[in-house]
Amino acid sequence: MKEVERVKKIGYVIDEAIGYFTPDISRINHLFKVYSYAKTIGEMENLDEKMQEILEVTAVLHDIGIKVSEEKYQSSAGCYQEIEGPGIARKILEQLGYDEVFIERVCYIIAHHHTYHEIDGLDFQILVEADFLVNIDEDQMSKEAIQSIKEKIFKTRTGINYINYLYL
Repeated sequence: MKEVERVKKIGYVIDEAIGYFTPDISRINHLFKVYSYAKTIGEMENLDEKMQEILEVTAVLHDIGIKVSEEKYQSSAGCYQEIEGPGIARKILEQLGYDEVFIERVCYIIAHHHTYHEIDGLDFQILVEADFLVNIDEDQMSKEAIQSIKEKIFKTRTGINYINYLYL
């Protein structure tokens, strides 16, 4: 896919996510922050075009299940997001014309993005690192917690640099 087409398509995914989360500005801001870190880390880690696109789309949609989780379970816990998110993401991506292999990968990552032992690729790894870079700030985590997250979760050179620069 040409770069212009890819960029335009991610815009539609973002537009759908904004519409879905409106009026919850905190969720919208969260997705933009995770998307920005994921996009940058992916580019700095030299992902190929297809994996970069999967990463960016997943970053936008990674928490798409949180709204239903709060309504259905009265909780935003990651385990509920993993249950509810893939179906919502699939519907959005099918409407936008993404192919089944692409959709399956995005949905797999969304269905496991709080289950860190399931990380099975650089796209998934970077999504988790980007989400932590945002959550560390949003949740005001302690230095001890940040150090533990860095040691247990972070693997990419860029992600490690960012967690060090920003928080340690």
